[in-house]
Amino acid sequence: MEHVREYVQEDPYRFRLDPQDGMRAPGVVFASRELLRDAEKSLEQVVNVATLPGIVGASYAMPDIHWGYGFPIGGVAATDVADGGVISPGGVGFDISCGVRLLAADCDRQALEPALQEVMDGLGRTIPRGAGPGGVWEPDGPGELEAVLEGGSRYAVEQGHGEERDLRRCEDGGAVAAADVGQVSERARERGLVQVGSLGSANHFLEVQQVADVYDEPVAAAFGIVRDQVCVMIHCGSRGLGHQICTDHVRAMDSAMTRYDIQVPDRQLACTPVDSPEGRDYLGAMAAAANYGRANRQLLAQATRRVFQRAAGVRLDLVYDVSHNLAKIETHAVDGEQRRLCVHRKGATRAFPPGHPELPEDLRGVGQPVLIPGTMGTASYVLTGVTGGDAFHSTCHGAGRSLSRHQAARTVGGKQLRARLEADGIAVRPLSPRSLAEETPEAYKDVAAVVEASEGAGLCRKVARLVPVGVVKG
Repeated sequence: MEHVREYVQEDPYRFRLDPQDGMRAPGVVFASRELLRDAEKSLEQVVNVATLPGIVGASYAMPDIHWGYGFPIGGVAATDVADGGVISPGGVGFDISCGVRLLAADCDRQALEPALQEVMDGLGRTIPRGAGPGGVWEPDGPGELEAVLEGGSRYAVEQGHGEERDLRRCEDGGAVAAADVGQVSERARERGLVQVGSLGSANHFLEVQQVADVYDEPVAAAFGIVRDQVCVMIHCGSRGLGHQICTDHVRAMDSAMTRYDIQVPDRQLACTPVDSPEGRDYLGAMAAAANYGRANRQLLAQATRRVFQRAAGVRLDLVYDVSHNLAKIETHAVDGEQRRLCVHRKGATRAFPPGHPELPEDLRGVGQPVLIPGTMGTASYVLTGVTGGDAFHSTCHGAGRSLSRHQAARTVGGKQLRARLEADGIAVRPLSPRSLAEETPEAYKDVAAVVEASEGAGLCRKVARLVPVGVVKG
């Protein structure tokens, strides 16, 4: 942070960069000095995002900020749709609608213990993972894939993969409106057809957890969480389909920018006005990918429920499902006026406050659940949105990488890491030793420090801390 002298520390968890060199808004970073220690390149991306046409408020970054494609991961930016505001696929990322789903069991850790290994073995056999094809459900041809792209979790539930209550506990009721399947390329469809209901690779996981601490019992009770309860956290996204959609539309926008007289300091920020044909095409394709991601997590959750029921007689209820890679059209107050904005959240989680009309009735009084995955061997957190939250009601999304996957794999061997985790009482079911080593906890920032900074900045509030019991990795 010492090298970025233009930044001014406004309070313990807020840094500001005033506009200069083409910036249309300030940069605001929510973090501690320690978390920003290795973030200098990412801070350059905060500055670049602040040059986007129509940006309002600020170019924001969350405490888990790290280098990304165009936008930093942990970046939030909103543009005014009526004032030439743009949409940038780089502000969503390649894994569109990557997000987290949390399920709560009707038992505690002690009750599950006799069946834990059988549960983990069942999950290891059942959950498809890795970079290639394979899923728990294969659509019956292109027509059914289109139904997934249009209906998301709702279509999965209609086909018997879940229950109606699941949809009430999903962001957007389980499906983003206005999906335009016609904007999804043939190559994207080919990739998506063979991966429905699969975990993927890299930092995606399915983790069996125990509620170790409850910080706010009334809110936790509303969420359906109690101390010592067993939970399951699923972290994944739209797989190859979302990646291809991002690739296709970055290319289209890069070609179109000159027609709108748009110049950006980094071609990875390719963008067009939200209301342009290219902007509308991307929004429609992005919504389709988001629905694929929602259906993906719904199918994995239902497969997990079957394993728990068969191996342990345990029921799992959905706490919430929320994305952290998405752009959404939302209404927010800007300079005292309600304005229609395109809010990009890339590696950042929506955190609506109590009373927000988009929350389901049973959560409206306490705020939106925010799900923050940690890393193998460390804790994850459940947070809630708060009144007055900054950055268009957004907060962090996880621990944030500090080492590349290649660097991480050089620090520890997969077999060594597995032995270490199992010595700590964590049952591990990896796809390969290499994939495990790439996600070693040492490759990430301290998730507790990230959550502390997010709460200290007034973006959210802690509800519960969850510790791993077993993990299934791609």
